[in-house]
Amino acid sequence: MNVPLWAWLSVVAVILVMLAIDLVAHRTAHVISLREAAGWSIFWVASGISFGVSIWLLFGGELGQQYFAGFLIEKSLAIDNVFVWAIIFASFGVPAKYQHRILFLGVLGALVFRGIFIAAGATLIESFGWILYVFAALLVVTGIQMLRRRNEHADPTQSRIYRAFRRVVPTTDVFYGQRLVVRTGGVLVATPLLAVLVLIEFTDIIFAIDSIPAIFAVTDEAFLVFTANAFAILGLRAMYFLLADLIHRFIYLKIGLAAILIWVGVKMALHDLVKVPTTVSLAVIIVILAAAVGASLIATRGQGRRAVEPTGAQMFRDATPDEVASLSPVVARRTR
Repeated sequence: MNVPLWAWLSVVAVILVMLAIDLVAHRTAHVISLREAAGWSIFWVASGISFGVSIWLLFGGELGQQYFAGFLIEKSLAIDNVFVWAIIFASFGVPAKYQHRILFLGVLGALVFRGIFIAAGATLIESFGWILYVFAALLVVTGIQMLRRRNEHADPTQSRIYRAFRRVVPTTDVFYGQRLVVRTGGVLVATPLLAVLVLIEFTDIIFAIDSIPAIFAVTDEAFLVFTANAFAILGLRAMYFLLADLIHRFIYLKIGLAAILIWVGVKMALHDLVKVPTTVSLAVIIVILAAAVGASLIATRGQGRRAVEPTGAQMFRDATPDEVASLSPVVARRTR
């Protein structure tokens, strides 16, 4: 697949424009309604599908199927990421109206980090063919661990990353609107939102360690790996607001995700012995994902939406009017 530089630049430009549109549309802090989340989810999914159709028409069905296989893998693994976000937000008690801004910054960082990982992965595969077996082993081991720990939910406020962040960065337990840092008492301190953003970025890096090798199992085209990742990630914010309070209904999702990771890991490990057609890979991924989601919804039918329960004790609160007034006038105005 010979992709000219202008095509790469065009895709990056489109992504930046879409992010700008999203930022402008949500420039003021507000609670995202289900209707708004559903509308944006449809828009982002349609954008990803439209791009895949364009790949199919311009470069042929084989590459088109590779894109859609990668897109489905990233989208399905992203659902698990969404559920982790919900636990982080619940544990820190982040007000709903501030969550979109944090997720926007988190997704922006995820695009940058994944671009770096994809470039590194493509370079490693090109230079050291045996690295594919390392990726394959990583996917299989991760899938098995996901099966074994599918019901475990760690407390983000007790994580090593958060404790290390608190040791290094002066932090307050008070929310000052959407601000990530404030100056109070003459000292510049981080608000809980900055800690949440750091945790979200770190968890995405962990997820990327699994998802990037997984997508390389279905395509070795860096352009397809990047675009499938990008279009899957762009819709994560809307997906979060649509699915966050339905976590309790996706009881078999991790089993399905584990099966997908193990499948693509085995496929990658046997690539020199058995050439699995992309059509078969795509069909297997669709069947596994549909079975996991369908079985979950059937088993939990009749259950409504409910907020995610925090995993630990609530330690954070909104600033009082007096605390806001103690900030500099400019900061106080921005906080309101």
